[in-house]
Amino acid sequence: MGGFFGVASKTNCTLELFYGVDYHSHLGTRRGGMAMYGEDGFQRAIHNIENSPFRTKFEKDAEELKGYLGIGCISDYEPQPLLIQSHLGSFAIITVGKINNMEELLKEAYRAGRSHFQEMSGGQINATELIASLICKSDTLVDGIRYVQELVDGSMTMLLMTREGIYAARDKYGRTPVVIGKREDAYCVSFENFAYINLGFTHDRELRPAEVVFITPDSVETVGGPGTKMKICSFLWVYYGYPTSSYEGINVEEMRYKCGSMLAKRDNGSVSPDIVAGVPDSGIAHAIGYANESGIPYARPFIKYTPTWPRSFMPTNQSQRDLIARMKLIPVQQLIEGKKLLLIDDSIVRGTQLRETTEFLYNSGAREVHVRPACPPLLYGCKYLNFSRSKSELDLIARRVIQAREEEVTPEVLAEYSDPCSDQYDEMVEEIRRQQNFTSLRYHRLDDLVESIGLSPCQLCTYCFNGKE
Repeated sequence: MGGFFGVASKTNCTLELFYGVDYHSHLGTRRGGMAMYGEDGFQRAIHNIENSPFRTKFEKDAEELKGYLGIGCISDYEPQPLLIQSHLGSFAIITVGKINNMEELLKEAYRAGRSHFQEMSGGQINATELIASLICKSDTLVDGIRYVQELVDGSMTMLLMTREGIYAARDKYGRTPVVIGKREDAYCVSFENFAYINLGFTHDRELRPAEVVFITPDSVETVGGPGTKMKICSFLWVYYGYPTSSYEGINVEEMRYKCGSMLAKRDNGSVSPDIVAGVPDSGIAHAIGYANESGIPYARPFIKYTPTWPRSFMPTNQSQRDLIARMKLIPVQQLIEGKKLLLIDDSIVRGTQLRETTEFLYNSGAREVHVRPACPPLLYGCKYLNFSRSKSELDLIARRVIQAREEEVTPEVLAEYSDPCSDQYDEMVEEIRRQQNFTSLRYHRLDDLVESIGLSPCQLCTYCFNGKE
């Protein structure tokens, strides 16, 4: 995943950029970057933030960078922003998204005369550099942005900063948000709409899918009209989004209350736990919604240790992920021993962390652990937003269970397992429950998830649940 923030101001905007980017730290932990343009031209800073947060790494840069235009990002993959010099002029660029046809686009770039790209560790090409190269094949930046939107299989949202202003382009089907804030002397552009409130900006508008705007301190001009189709990621509300964020006018925290309420209605008193708890942090609001609806008390039988592990994402190394997952959650023995617990997490991906959480609850004296994931079973790896670091769909526990049950896993077979009214679905869920050692397991249904969000099903991307694009 990743997040971004940009400012076009009549005065120096270093601090607004610094704090605006920092507010996106929940969206990634690998790289951070800021680029600015002012009297001294383009300036840039990029740092690795795997072992310390963005604010710590960039405090010195915030003292030294100066400019009235700026863009910055939190990135889970590529170092960015990149500074590009081309026949279209100099610009800085940030991208957020995923490219499924990378090899095809590389061949296209080589055919067009590009001789080489810088290679990152692990042999990968920086996707942002490739996108910049493709943009520069066109006669204007706007034409280049449009060209990329059509060319990329996946999703691609972009910020481009020139000497005159900032181009912001939402991906073709609006899978990720782009919002504009305004104040008397400046405009800003952001992934998260809460990021600019404490910086003195008020909400201006949200870009539509494929829309391209040009931002200056005085105005926001649409230079590329919006598309007609939206497929915004439903997981933004379930997991990615910060509680104070809203997408398409729908607040994350409120949606999670509705989600938990609908989980309680589906249970309809079939289980009788002593307390309801949410796995910190993204499971908490779902659990509050369940408790409010069911009347079962909400409690915190374990607490996440935040002083040294404040962020929600985890290292890429699986053994380190498992160790940190155990370290972060500290049990409250008095709220666990002899109790029947109902636990809500945002999702079950591999199953490793939640199984270990359940085991430590049992080891701490829990009598029962009922689990209610706040989304349906994940049957497909995300093609659009790098939701999971899984290298194979068999990393997903639901797919492993299906693979073990079926001689051949076809789209038709997966469709049967994604239907919550089918016998295959019930048997899959029971096998996951058995493997994970839960007392009971009930997933959020897809139709309930869509209703919890409140958008039309045709406006939501639910690919990871049902394979439908």
